[in-house]
Amino acid sequence: MELGLNGKTALVTGASRGIGLAIAETLAAEGVRVVGVARTITPELEKVAAATVSADLSTQDGAERIVAEAVNAVGGIDLLVNNVGGGDVDKMVVGGFLDIPAEQWRAVFDLNLFSVVWTTRAALPEIIGRRGAIVNISSINKYLPAAGPVGYSEAKAALTSFSKRLSEELAPQGVRVNTVSPGVIGSSLWRDEERFGGKLAEAYGVAHGDFLEAIPGQFGISSGRIGEPEEVADLVAFLLSERASNIHGADHVIDGGTLKAV
Repeated sequence: MELGLNGKTALVTGASRGIGLAIAETLAAEGVRVVGVARTITPELEKVAAATVSADLSTQDGAERIVAEAVNAVGGIDLLVNNVGGGDVDKMVVGGFLDIPAEQWRAVFDLNLFSVVWTTRAALPEIIGRRGAIVNISSINKYLPAAGPVGYSEAKAALTSFSKRLSEELAPQGVRVNTVSPGVIGSSLWRDEERFGGKLAEAYGVAHGDFLEAIPGQFGISSGRIGEPEEVADLVAFLLSERASNIHGADHVIDGGTLKAV
């Protein structure tokens, strides 16, 4: 299927590994000149990106700087993928509402919501001028608030609402805004024992390997397996493409059938 992406430019945040890296790789394979953004630039990202920018997107200055550097590097921005999210596991408290310090709420919202607000605000003049497209990476946790870390589900719910607002405002100007909401995806976030999956396994008092093996059954994943970053990347590439030219303001769940509601 010809996606019509060849020659476009894209800014992809959180692009050093996992879903973000898979998106950068997929778009590059389609002929897109990708500017990949991450706090730590990996060799894998450098291999596929036309340019890379190191930045902390939990700050407004960082978000605004990456847009300026992306425009300088590739001459403009057609496509924006706001993928950065999650949080620093070593700084995150896993527990109930009363266990979570106020600082964690602020940090989680800065990274998972306001990074998108700031980056999008800075990039919009370019994207409007080129009648481009935006995909924001949300999460099925917004539908399952008690299943995720306190603050994370709430931030992703706000992100999806923000995306819908943007879509309503920008669609008449030829700009498409959609969200993709993954379930459990087999990136390092879950498979790395030092990251979120390992921390959850520790909280439940089970070995990390046993925890991963039990996820499909425990989470009720209909497909019987967790997803892969490349599967999310294919969906994102489609939504950015001309083939999705009349898809506006939609939330696309890719969770193997985890969500059971109609």
